[in-house]
Amino acid sequence: MQRFTDKKSYSSELRSLLLFRPLNDDEIAKFADRSEIIAYKENEKIVVEGEVDPSFFVVIRGMVNVTVEQKGNDVFISAIGPGDVFGEAAMFMKVKRTADVIAAQDTVLLRIQRPELMGFIKDYPRAGNKILMLIIYSLLRKLRAANQELAFERRADIHQDDVDALVAQLAGS
Repeated sequence: MQRFTDKKSYSSELRSLLLFRPLNDDEIAKFADRSEIIAYKENEKIVVEGEVDPSFFVVIRGMVNVTVEQKGNDVFISAIGPGDVFGEAAMFMKVKRTADVIAAQDTVLLRIQRPELMGFIKDYPRAGNKILMLIIYSLLRKLRAANQELAFERRADIHQDDVDALVAQLAGS
């Protein structure tokens, strides 16, 4: 992990990311001032499942993999690339992380802690509300994908005809 202090060199990349598109250059700079820009090497762990950490991340460059541990094995959940965010729940709740996040390649992230984000929202409510709306959008997009995956899995597990046949058999018809 390597922290960068020269955030201005990333300003054009930040401007191109979905989270910052609604903000002007001054608002992006003020947000960046409250954040850290951190580089991770391939296979470096960024988030550890089970830890409580009030950090929210934006992928500037590179790619990260989200995995969960099940029965001693790492199960791949998703890949997150430039412009995507993770750790949204940490902005709203003090809960344990639900997954590991590992750099899939050399990756540069913007990380902001809950107190700094809340301070930004308080000091710049218009810009803060725009960021909150985009965080909510990201959460809803992830929820939709999870719902579609769950529906697909359920469809593969059992069909209505199977249920009807089982009910008929149990009813003795």
